[in-house]
Amino acid sequence: MAKVQNPTTTTLGYALFATRWLQAPLYFGLVAAQGVYVYKFFKELWTLILMCVSGHATETYVMLAVLKLVDVVMIANLLIMVIVGGYETFVSRIDLQGHRDQPEWLSHVNSNVLKVKLATAIVGISSVHLLQMFVDVHHTSHHALLWGTVIHMAFIASAAILAYMSGPMVAHTDRAHTDRAHADRSPSAPAQVVRPREQDHGNRQQEQPEPEAPPVAPRQPDPDADAEARIRAAGFPARKLLEDFDERHPRGFDREAVARLGKADFVTARRNVVFVGPTGTGKTHLAVALGVRACQAGHRVLFATAAEWAARLADARAAGRLDAELTALDGHPLLIVDEVGYTPLDPAAAGLFFQLVAHRYERASLIVTSDRPLGRWDELFGPSAPALTDRLAHHADVVRLDGDSYRTRRATSAWAD
Repeated sequence: MAKVQNPTTTTLGYALFATRWLQAPLYFGLVAAQGVYVYKFFKELWTLILMCVSGHATETYVMLAVLKLVDVVMIANLLIMVIVGGYETFVSRIDLQGHRDQPEWLSHVNSNVLKVKLATAIVGISSVHLLQMFVDVHHTSHHALLWGTVIHMAFIASAAILAYMSGPMVAHTDRAHTDRAHADRSPSAPAQVVRPREQDHGNRQQEQPEPEAPPVAPRQPDPDADAEARIRAAGFPARKLLEDFDERHPRGFDREAVARLGKADFVTARRNVVFVGPTGTGKTHLAVALGVRACQAGHRVLFATAAEWAARLADARAAGRLDAELTALDGHPLLIVDEVGYTPLDPAAAGLFFQLVAHRYERASLIVTSDRPLGRWDELFGPSAPALTDRLAHHADVVRLDGDSYRTRRATSAWAD
């Protein structure tokens, strides 16, 4: 049963959340500071050129001048990281999907990653400053060299501590997912609702004879065998691979984004993927292929159409265990919802789909395929569409596929032959 929210509390929460926009002018101020560093860079470069042309530039002077230029560039890079990454993390999502120059790190930036990157950038800047002092050692006091070295070592220690603290946090998260997956597979784990497609896969697995254990030592788990088991349990309609996708068929789609998603890092980062395009352009193929990659990367995946997910959640709600079902699905880091919009959903089913998306928001990943852009989902989900698409598209890669149906094209070609 859906939880009833207090209107006063909700309004207050939205108002507090809206105060994040007070930070926006701060980032525009950093953009102005970036312009100042651009001016400083070209001023230093022009001075260096004049000194070299006039013959007054010594080797030490050139080295110091170049280090100053490097210092300015590194500080400018630090500003870019703070401006773009900080704005994306703390103010509002920057929609760069499909842009060929989208930074790789922006797809998984968060406050923890941003802190580590800033710390390493500061260490790099400090290294340049310390190198300047050693190059110009004859004009630098021993006191300045000592404290410059101490401060630089402090920056290194701080960066190392931040990196060490971020590593265990990520590892703890991955370990929690692994432990939960093992618990779900154990005999004592509570039974979950299984759709017919999953039952078929489970029956096939039970019919297979169990291999006998070697007499000398227990058999070590085979990573490939584990991956195959996850692929069979996912309930894919067919096995599809990214290598088999016909990239020549769609008239346009972001190949770089699909290749990046093929690394399955989006699952660990709890990001979503939305494939939008006409029927027959390869959305399901790409969704299944990414699901296979996720299985091979060690993640549990579950595939079903939007109608099947609606039926599954409706059964759970009728049995009074909808919350337990949504919690049980957390054991699958990736769920694939295929064919959103192909089958009409009644208001009750639309509400269940919203609960699924809201429950997994920033908790686990979804891959969704639809023949309608997110801006038209009000035709499917009514008043809940804005809130649903906002949660789905935040931290998501939206890939648009344009073109004619691959199946229709093949049928037409066969008829012509």
